[in-house]
Amino acid sequence: MLTAENLPPALDPRTDIVELTAAIVDIESVSGNEEALADAVEAALREHAVHLEVIRDGDTVIARTHRGLDQRVLLAGHLDTVPVADNLPSSRRLREGREELVGRGTCDMKGGVAAFLALAVEADAAPVDLTWIFYDHEEVAAADNSLTRLATEHPEYLAADFALLGEPTSAGVEGGCKGTMKLEVTARGIAAHSARDWVGDNAIHHLAPVLERLSAYEARRAVIDGLEYRECLNAVAISGGIAGNVIPDRAGATLNYRFAPDTSVAQAEAHVREVLDGLDLDIVVTDAAAGALPGLADDAARAFLAALGDVPVAAKQGWTDVARFAALGTPAVNFGPGDPLLAHTDDEHVPLQDLRVVLDSLRRWLGVTAR
Repeated sequence: MLTAENLPPALDPRTDIVELTAAIVDIESVSGNEEALADAVEAALREHAVHLEVIRDGDTVIARTHRGLDQRVLLAGHLDTVPVADNLPSSRRLREGREELVGRGTCDMKGGVAAFLALAVEADAAPVDLTWIFYDHEEVAAADNSLTRLATEHPEYLAADFALLGEPTSAGVEGGCKGTMKLEVTARGIAAHSARDWVGDNAIHHLAPVLERLSAYEARRAVIDGLEYRECLNAVAISGGIAGNVIPDRAGATLNYRFAPDTSVAQAEAHVREVLDGLDLDIVVTDAAAGALPGLADDAARAFLAALGDVPVAAKQGWTDVARFAALGTPAVNFGPGDPLLAHTDDEHVPLQDLRVVLDSLRRWLGVTAR
């Protein structure tokens, strides 16, 4: 609850999109610390958008129009970022003739959040009803994502005929997304003194064939509706050992599998187990989320693409919350400023031109005149 003693930093959605993005970026919001930014977004919407119903649910802010129109479009952007890497506050630079805004979240995805916040204030006469969702805990386990809570407790907030995620796409359109799965693979042995290793059994050494199979793994490339999704199966962490003179009796590897959207979670797990078949391991899935098919043939998606004009269309190579909307039967695509390859990097940045192009494109789509 906002009080006079606990006012958030002020955001002005009517200011220049670059200034608005910088202001949003400078409110640090690493996953679990989104409250201050959610407060600021809520305050901005309540002050500047009298045409919207504004709802606060935890650190998620929902805003909706209720004009009784035939269609509803939902635009969603997550407020959280991965941990800061000495890249806040934001700064501007000119590099190779291109102006850039640098800092944690500029690309993933506070540039998209800024465009949505600006448009939420402006779009009081759009040809469709609109829902805006600015949500928390996207950069962590799927179970912690606030959209998971909303789908269970308030599914009406997510109801729409078409959804747009402001994930970075370099101002192009990326259809669908890959599924993701995290697995813990554990090898077991027998502890012993390292000076008498013949009486023990080194669990770390039992991970060697796991790594060999992953190194030799040839990832599938799936072409779906003309878009190519590249699968990936990798070890992303290794653990084991308790001291320099002890043969470890336990060692583990964390695997991450990114699979094409024509593959279910059950099929993905079966595939990883097949890759590691014959090895003496314990394998446990600790997190998983299905992908989403492109959905570009839907009428609402076609209308969106037509409004944007000649923009590149590609497959989303990561996982995004378009998958949640696909599971609800709502076609959804990714569209936002910033190069997705820069997400989570120390040199995270967004071209200023991307910010302007995305906002102008969304205005054109919804028939909004800049104010």
